[in-house]
Amino acid sequence: MISILPLSVRQVFSIPSYIALTAVVAIPLWILFNMFDQLLFFEPIWIFYLPEDAIVGFILTTIVSILLGILASMNVYVIKHSRIRTSRASLFSGSALGVISGVCSSCSSIGFLLISTFGTIGVIASNFLAIYQVPLKVVSVAILILALYSIYRRITRSCTIDYKVPSSKDF
Repeated sequence: MISILPLSVRQVFSIPSYIALTAVVAIPLWILFNMFDQLLFFEPIWIFYLPEDAIVGFILTTIVSILLGILASMNVYVIKHSRIRTSRASLFSGSALGVISGVCSSCSSIGFLLISTFGTIGVIASNFLAIYQVPLKVVSVAILILALYSIYRRITRSCTIDYKVPSSKDF
């Protein structure tokens, strides 16, 4: 199973602290996203409720939280081990876009905040987010996969060796 993973992913996750960082990021985000989607409740008792119409959203939310954990670990690895100077803002932009588009704000109490704060525009935004919740989560998964590919390329590019073939002039 591990041998089918790309070398850069194996390189990052061969260190146990990066596996722990992935869990530390993914689990709280999973809890937060499921609280916003009103699938996980802590008051008056702890309960997880998954209706049939929320299964697709739950699967996408779980994928988003796992991808965010992996992306955060790989970003930290690049920051710590890369000799190439990169801006930290560019590394975490994919993570921020995934978090913003991964949470359905109209399905939670944030929707009521939008409506009460922005009035008619809040109602329009809340309705838009409610109607296009699943496509927005699919877009967030695509953005996170693109960010993972970008960080994968950054790790593999830093490991390349420039090989110059000697020419006849060198002899």
